[in-house]
Amino acid sequence: MSEVQDYNSQLSDPASRKFETFSYLPEMGIEKIRKQVEYIVSRGWNPAIEHTEPENAFGHYWYMWKLPMFGETDVDRILAEAEACHKAHPSHHVRLIGYDNYAQSQGASMVIFRGPIKA
Repeated sequence: MSEVQDYNSQLSDPASRKFETFSYLPEMGIEKIRKQVEYIVSRGWNPAIEHTEPENAFGHYWYMWKLPMFGETDVDRILAEAEACHKAHPSHHVRLIGYDNYAQSQGASMVIFRGPIKA
């Protein structure tokens, strides 16, 4: 059995904090983010974008960027909204969500842009 790696994450060290599953992987480039959006659209999920200050990422609700994009299937349009949110709030984390209508839950959720972390 392979050895499990410990990610030393502490409240006292904001730079060590992780956000959801993808944050343990190297940062996604635009092509990998595009693949995630394509997956959300292919499942018929409704994309939405949220943002928040890095220091509030854990204990607070995230702000919604506009309304969820109900029925939107244009990947470029979804990416443009995510980038617009990031441009409007460059110091915030930006999260992409895929809402699953059938299960009435989030089918996907990932931080796609990270704001600078103040230690």
